Amino acid sequence: MSETVRESSRIVAGLARLRRDPAAVAALALLVTLVVLAALAPLVAPYDPLRQLDIVRLKNQAPSIAHPLGTDPVSRDVLSRLLVGSRVSLGVGLLAALLATTLGAAYGAIAGWFGGAVDAVMMRVVDACLGIPRVLVLLAVVALWGSVTMPTLVLLLAGTGWFATSRLARSEVRALRTREYVQAARALGAPDHRLLVRHVLPHLVPSLLVAATLAVGNVIALEAGLSYLGLGVQPPDPSWGNMMRDGQEEVLSAWWTMAAPGVLIVLTVVAVNVLGDGLRDALDPRDR
Repeated sequence: MSETVRESSRIVAGLARLRRDPAAVAALALLVTLVVLAALAPLVAPYDPLRQLDIVRLKNQAPSIAHPLGTDPVSRDVLSRLLVGSRVSLGVGLLAALLATTLGAAYGAIAGWFGGAVDAVMMRVVDACLGIPRVLVLLAVVALWGSVTMPTLVLLLAGTGWFATSRLARSEVRALRTREYVQAARALGAPDHRLLVRHVLPHLVPSLLVAATLAVGNVIALEAGLSYLGLGVQPPDPSWGNMMRDGQEEVLSAWWTMAAPGVLIVLTVVAVNVLGDGLRDALDPRDR
């Protein structure tokens, strides 16, 4: 049986064990629901999220049947903006985490496989990058850049978030490259790239899956923070972060404008972390 098939069977068995973790199952159900609502947001949103319904009469309206989550300071429906904003927040989180995990896995695998001076130089670069606070780098770059588009924001978040994953991939590759099946394949004449892709990288998939899942929550929180500060997604396009910013000046009189996106950010980040912990236990029961 090939290493790819063996690891695929291990992942399937791990996901089957995940079903016995009620907290992880609940977190997964919540995240799936959010993703489905985000995908269907233009269809299920009751109002146009950018439309000012009545700037005088409907400003800061409390939750009601017509507006289940109320309206914001410029009379836009909060529920509609929350649904459409979830596409931005979840999309940025998923894309940036996936890209960061891919970059970190590739970088760490190369460093761990070749070792020696290559490994030393590459890991010193990572150590230097880890020594600089990620939030500080993001704030500096975005502030100097001015307004950023969503693709640029994804690249910035991914480009500053792959360092820890590279160290994880490097340590696992260093342990795997001396295994008997790798040495046997090398003795049969398999080139380095084939050994790395066919016999080593499949073993990294469970760890990378957990790392990517946990990274999603981190990126969602970072994007929300940047948007709250006015450095992320720019109005009038909604995101959870800039929705909180829109309601900050009238938080006491119109608390729902900040409470709705704030609660959703907390629930999403907690659900992602719970799911990540569940995946870690399910894919490697020895960690329990």
